[in-house]
Amino acid sequence: MANPKSSSSEAYRKLRTNIQFSSIDSQIQTIMIASALSGEGKTTTIGNLAVTYAQEGKKVLLMDTDLRKPAVHRMFNVPNHVGLTSVLSSQYKVTEVLRETDVEGLHVLSSGPIPPNPSEMLGSRKMTALLENLKEEYDVILFDTPPVLAVTDALIISSLCDGVILVVSAGKVKKDLVKKAKAHLEHVNARILGAVLNNVQVPKNRIADYIENV
Repeated sequence: MANPKSSSSEAYRKLRTNIQFSSIDSQIQTIMIASALSGEGKTTTIGNLAVTYAQEGKKVLLMDTDLRKPAVHRMFNVPNHVGLTSVLSSQYKVTEVLRETDVEGLHVLSSGPIPPNPSEMLGSRKMTALLENLKEEYDVILFDTPPVLAVTDALIISSLCDGVILVVSAGKVKKDLVKKAKAHLEHVNARILGAVLNNVQVPKNRIADYIENV
C-alpha cells in the first residue's frame, strides 16, 4: 500500500473525494473497479482505494469477485483456502471467512477456492442476498473483478453496484478496446462514475492531476 504522505496516496484520496462528490442525490456505497484487459492496475487501484476509505474512518469491505485469477488475498497477505465461493456454496458463513487486515476498519473477503461456474455463482440469488446483508454492516464495499472483455463476470457484478470506475493503462490498451469495455458496461446499465488513467509518466508532484473524469 502507498505511503500516506506520498503523491500517489494523495491521488487516491482525490479519487475517493471525487467519487463521493459524483452523486449528490444518492449514496455511493458499492463500487466496482473495472478494466478492459488484465494487467492494467485494477487490483492495485482498488486495494489502495480501500485503504484510503478506511483511513477516513469508514468501515470498508474489499471483496475479491475475480473467481478465476484472484489476487486480493496476496495483496493483503490473508489466506484464501476459504472465501466468497465457500459462502455461496453454503460451506461456511460469511462471518467465518471475513479477514481483518493491518489497516484498521478494512476487512477482506477473498475469493475462496476457484469454482467451475464463476458466472453462475456471481449471478445467483444467494450472491444478491449476501450483498444486501453486507451493506448493512459496511459503509463502503469495493469489488475486484476479472477484466470486462475477458468474461461476463464483471458485467454481472456491475449490475449490483452503485458505480463503476474504469481503470485504463496508458500506452497499453487501444482506445477501441476501452470504448468496447465502456459499451459493454453501458449495455447492462452500469453507472460509470469515471476513469482512472494509470501508468502515466508524469512528475510525481502532478500524479493527482491524472485522476480522470471522476
